[in-house]
Amino acid sequence: MTASDKQFTGSIPELYDTYLVPMIFDQYADDLAARVASMKPQAVLETAAGSGVVPRALAPLLGADSLYVVSDLNQAMLDRAEQMQGADNRIEWRQADALKLPFGDASFDAVVCQYGVMFYPDKVQGFSQARRVLKPGGRYIFNAWDHIGVNEFADVVTEAAAGVFPDDPPRFLARTPHGYHDVEVIKRDLQAAGFSDISIETIDKISPAPSPRHAAIAYCEGTPLRNEIESRDASLLSHVTNLATEAIAKRYGNGPVEAKIQAHVVTASG
Repeated sequence: MTASDKQFTGSIPELYDTYLVPMIFDQYADDLAARVASMKPQAVLETAAGSGVVPRALAPLLGADSLYVVSDLNQAMLDRAEQMQGADNRIEWRQADALKLPFGDASFDAVVCQYGVMFYPDKVQGFSQARRVLKPGGRYIFNAWDHIGVNEFADVVTEAAAGVFPDDPPRFLARTPHGYHDVEVIKRDLQAAGFSDISIETIDKISPAPSPRHAAIAYCEGTPLRNEIESRDASLLSHVTNLATEAIAKRYGNGPVEAKIQAHVVTASG
């Protein structure tokens, strides 16, 4: 992972939330929210919450007296999340590093994270922090994308960008969002952090987009892939987006398009 992989700045948070969230995050957020809500937790911590996809799904399912702490390292993404959520006195918004959580031991019934652990520079440290703040019997629930080859839009976009920069292809999507996909590695890291009861489900879904261009903008301009492209040649961002649009249209058609996405859903305790 490079430094730019964590830079969700400028127009990226808005484009991410507008374009990418409906395509790939909403369905998995509903799944995570249902899993957490089934525990009937009194106190929930979310780490690496991004633009707030899970809070929008989970908050309506929590009890009236619940505490829901929503945190992220990136203040711009957290601001977007709070703006989209609306007033809710059960939610506390906190800028926080998942590797150095500013919360006491045994504070939460559940810790949840949607597609954030891949960005942790030290996975075991992040998992250890989650375990530290969990109450006895609490659960850590998170998901991580499977290999980029089974996440089709991301794969097509990555190949299109590589064609523009063959000597130094932008590999953000393969390297980071889709770079932590080996279930045995995930299990080993959780065990190293002290978790003993671990289950991992691999779930595939269909990613919809109203057009090939919508999908291309989502990945090229609504993720840190944009940072990689602009660091090579900022004048070529639109060109890469256009080529990605053409590649998606060639494979999936020119109208509304759909492609496979696949991820692991992890539950750990103990």
